[in-house]
Amino acid sequence: MTLKDQLQHKIDNKTKPLGSLGRLEELALQIGMVQNTLSPKIEKPAHLVFAADHGLVDEGISPYPKDVTWQMVMNFCAGGASINVFCRQNAMNLKVFDVGVDYDFPAELPVINAKVANGSRNMRKEPAMTAEECRAAMEIGAKAVREEAAKGCNTIGCGEMGIGNTSPSSLLMHKFTGLSLEDCTGRGSGLNDEQVDRKTRILKEIAAKYKPGTPEEVLATFGGLEIAAMTGAYLEAKKQNMLILIDGFIATAAVLTAIQLDPEVKDNCVFCHGSDEKGHELMLQHLGAKPLLQLGMRLGEGSGAAVAMPLVKSAVNFLNEMSSMDDAGVSNKD
Repeated sequence: MTLKDQLQHKIDNKTKPLGSLGRLEELALQIGMVQNTLSPKIEKPAHLVFAADHGLVDEGISPYPKDVTWQMVMNFCAGGASINVFCRQNAMNLKVFDVGVDYDFPAELPVINAKVANGSRNMRKEPAMTAEECRAAMEIGAKAVREEAAKGCNTIGCGEMGIGNTSPSSLLMHKFTGLSLEDCTGRGSGLNDEQVDRKTRILKEIAAKYKPGTPEEVLATFGGLEIAAMTGAYLEAKKQNMLILIDGFIATAAVLTAIQLDPEVKDNCVFCHGSDEKGHELMLQHLGAKPLLQLGMRLGEGSGAAVAMPLVKSAVNFLNEMSSMDDAGVSNKD
């Protein structure tokens, strides 16, 4: 029997009707396959939040000013953001990285200084990043994952903070899926209909302006420093054979980018929730991914990945701790 067959037999032989734990059974099978064992474990789960600003905010594509990026990072440091709450609740080690915030944080704050630049450039005028900046940001994400793996972490989530970052995510989605920018562009953090139309027009103008070739060139042209860091983190997490918890629209745009560079990244991904941001459902459909949760969330920070952690633990725990039909002396159906 293959490992997959053995895992399925173990799942099917638990004291329950076949398939009665639904998605938890699929999740248990996936985690066992990722970890190459009949008895998977969630070890020292970590959550990495990458923060950066976006020059495109100068074009009015967000209802919030750029200063909110650094202000929210300060909130992370104070432990007051949603991601702090959910990571504390679920015993996930949270780290926050400044990869491109247009602000100098005091050295004593618990934010890791990994600044590549003071934000990406205004894509309406020039590419978001140089190739060197993009690679540097990707390496920051990869290094952060390697450091967690060295400490025994085998389950990781990523989040982001960057006012305006649904716009680069929409552009990446458009370039990698071929879907129209109308389908890929939503309200972000609260645009009205007229503002969404204007945002879409600007993104169309940007998409037509450049002709990048490779996935890395697409990322450098249309992405953001925090999105590049997440992309690098996902690629490294696959190399480290970690279980990867994927959040919403921006996180999925980053993993979509990573999948262009290594299609096998997807095998390790748990798509934690369906975001309320327009385009996320279509991006999940493009990837053939079925999210665990549908909560109408569109917060970012990796909040949906942290919220899903109890389900991940439940899948592992039933596989390891629930009695089999034989052990419990329960008759199976004929």
